Amino acid sequence: MLLLSLTLCLVLLGSSWGCGVPAIKPLLSSSQRIVNGESAVPGSWPWQVSLQEKSGFHFCGGSLISQSWVVTAAHCNVSPGRHVVVLGEYDRSSSAESLQVLSISKAITHPFWNPNTLNNDLTLLKLASPAQYTKRISPVCVASSNEALPAGLKCVTTGWGRLSGVGNTTPTRLQQVALPLVTVNQCRQYWGSRITDSMICAGGAGASSCQGDSGGPLVCQKGNTWVLVGVVSWGTSNCNVRQPAIYTRVSKFSNWINQVVASN
Repeated sequence: MLLLSLTLCLVLLGSSWGCGVPAIKPLLSSSQRIVNGESAVPGSWPWQVSLQEKSGFHFCGGSLISQSWVVTAAHCNVSPGRHVVVLGEYDRSSSAESLQVLSISKAITHPFWNPNTLNNDLTLLKLASPAQYTKRISPVCVASSNEALPAGLKCVTTGWGRLSGVGNTTPTRLQQVALPLVTVNQCRQYWGSRITDSMICAGGAGASSCQGDSGGPLVCQKGNTWVLVGVVSWGTSNCNVRQPAIYTRVSKFSNWINQVVASN
């Protein structure tokens, strides 16, 4: 992975765990796809969250950013009474994994979230009880407001979303894909004025995130540290791997995230 010059911004109180450094290292080959699937190394994306109905149905992803907070997409419509945060999951068909299933005390959506344009697609979830960090559960670093993301930088998105734009086949194991970043101007060639400065585009090079990945992470690497730069937001209805998908640009919201966490 190319190195990324970012100032990291995350305060982890009362914890010796740093952010963005998996205890189990990810293994990235040259041909991963979430569409057409490549399984991740178990536990190698320890901030990956599965948002589930209480029945166990997975509907969105998310990212653990501290012991008490998860970042996801506003369009996931998380309801604290109906939904739970599941940490430490890899194989959704396994009953042998050491999971933490945590209730949500608050879902705080960005005040300028627009469901018509999908702009400002971000929600913060406060956990009713703190997550306990383990080898397979730890937080990702949050991109700062002054991040620099060069076009073509390869970053990684993960999730349990659909494996293709046809049918509803979803994987049991967590999938990963390396995606090149795309500039706003390049992205507007596909999507026009729908692309705002609060969005980041990635992909269009033969791989894509898809439905069910929503709310999950787009991370880039700085040295040995992974930084959350995007949240899976929207794309083509058929998960076209030749068009870039759109992610909420986390750096535009880092100050808001810090304010919400500090005041709650």
